Amino acid sequence: MGARSRSFYILATIFGTFVFFLYGPMFAVILLAFQGPDGGLTFPMNGISLHWFADIFRPQSIGDIWGSFDRSIKLGLMVMLATVVISFLSGLAYRKRFRGSSVLFYVVIASLIMPSIVVSLGIGSMFELLGIERSWWSSAFGAHLTWTLPFGLLIMFAVFNRFDPAFEEAARDLGASGWQTIRHVVLPIVAPSLIGVALFGFTLSYDEIARTSQSVGALNTLPMELQAMQTNVTTPVIYALGAYTTALSLVVIGASLTGVLIFRWRQKRHGSDADKGMV
Repeated sequence: MGARSRSFYILATIFGTFVFFLYGPMFAVILLAFQGPDGGLTFPMNGISLHWFADIFRPQSIGDIWGSFDRSIKLGLMVMLATVVISFLSGLAYRKRFRGSSVLFYVVIASLIMPSIVVSLGIGSMFELLGIERSWWSSAFGAHLTWTLPFGLLIMFAVFNRFDPAFEEAARDLGASGWQTIRHVVLPIVAPSLIGVALFGFTLSYDEIARTSQSVGALNTLPMELQAMQTNVTTPVIYALGAYTTALSLVVIGASLTGVLIFRWRQKRHGSDADKGMV
């Protein structure tokens, strides 16, 4: 193997710096969560223990950790389900041109370039104007969908652009109805991509702060509660909570990848190559 060029080392340094800034803060938080019982919020560590991982399950004087966690999980699941269903149906609809399709597309995508805090403030103000109480399951739910739906729609565009309509034509030639074609042909082929859309929907909602801040109402979600606790909590329990939420995110990613592998295994078992090139 010949000597590496100078550009290789420059690019490797840039990539290494990017990885450090991406994962360094996460490792610092997880490491500080193992502080001893007398440890503080900063280095150096004062002993090593699991004290703060257990302390998080005791009643806290500040913050509503488990209530906000419960709301974040429910909101994330609601957003995930709505994102998958609407993105899939929108992807099907956009396979054919219809009147106003371009305008509708730009309206949906526009929410990606609008400042998140402006979207949140607008939704919160609209609910107040209408005399409707803001809540995590109503106004915050809508605010999160303005963030997740454009991603889901773009993913489904990429999926259906590579979808071979010959599979649907074969199903119809064999007498399948429209619903049977969707249920037994289209859905199994695009299922791994729908799992990806679900993962996007849940994770984007679960850690969203800006679009939640003005639309959530009186009861915070977990990221909002963590932000509030940063200025009040003086123990590493907040780091333990960060470690738990990171572990939950990894579990969700792992479950999604497992679901994709199971779909592929089932298709190979039945000798199907219908999703070849789809994911």
